[in-house]
Amino acid sequence: MKVLAIDTSNQAMSIAVLDDEKVIGEITTNIKRNHSERLMPAIDELMKDVQWQSSELNRIVVAKGPGSYTGLRIGVTVAKTLAWTLGVELVGISSLKILAGNCESSPHYLVPLFDARRKNIYTGLYQWQNGKLIQIEEDKHISAEQWAEYLSKKEGTFELIGEDQSIFKDTFERYLMNRVYEAPLKDHLPKASVLGLLGLKEEPVDAHTFTPDYLKLAEAEENWRKEHPDQLEEAYVEKI
Repeated sequence: MKVLAIDTSNQAMSIAVLDDEKVIGEITTNIKRNHSERLMPAIDELMKDVQWQSSELNRIVVAKGPGSYTGLRIGVTVAKTLAWTLGVELVGISSLKILAGNCESSPHYLVPLFDARRKNIYTGLYQWQNGKLIQIEEDKHISAEQWAEYLSKKEGTFELIGEDQSIFKDTFERYLMNRVYEAPLKDHLPKASVLGLLGLKEEPVDAHTFTPDYLKLAEAEENWRKEHPDQLEEAYVEKI
């Protein structure tokens, strides 16, 4: 199976192509530039480098969130368009699971996280068991302090993953003390090769109805909902 994997869910942009479990090529950058300008040229460059035609692809795998609203929309829109146009399978994988997938040899519970502002984080809890990445807790939007306190009641050791972990490390150390570890620097960036490998094992979804997992509404949308509760109720009544 020939796979194209795409992750633009945060600042880093990563794309990869795989032939079954063999990584053929990968491009990862971590710069503050618009993914909408760079994603398609990067895909085109990678496909040319590995001498693949788009018609050879069998599956598109995309990071489905959480993460940057704009970044997620760009990646998911491109993935859906390619899947529909080429008539190939589409698979979505949690952006947090991709980070956890970097740490295959870790003996700890894996705590991938992204900064969600105002002392909140997007996070989850994963663990490698017998060569398989298992989701222990659902991905969530939560305050870093609440999550650290919750984890402190659980036995075991914990490994923080993601570039934003340094922002919240002190909070986790306060609750978990010597039971919290920091993943190696090489594992803090998402890798589309890991995304592609994870996507090989998942069932495809419908390209038309697939949407990102934001976990939290954008602030502008939250404010609009608070100011227009009557319109929300009318929409709900029309829907049922």
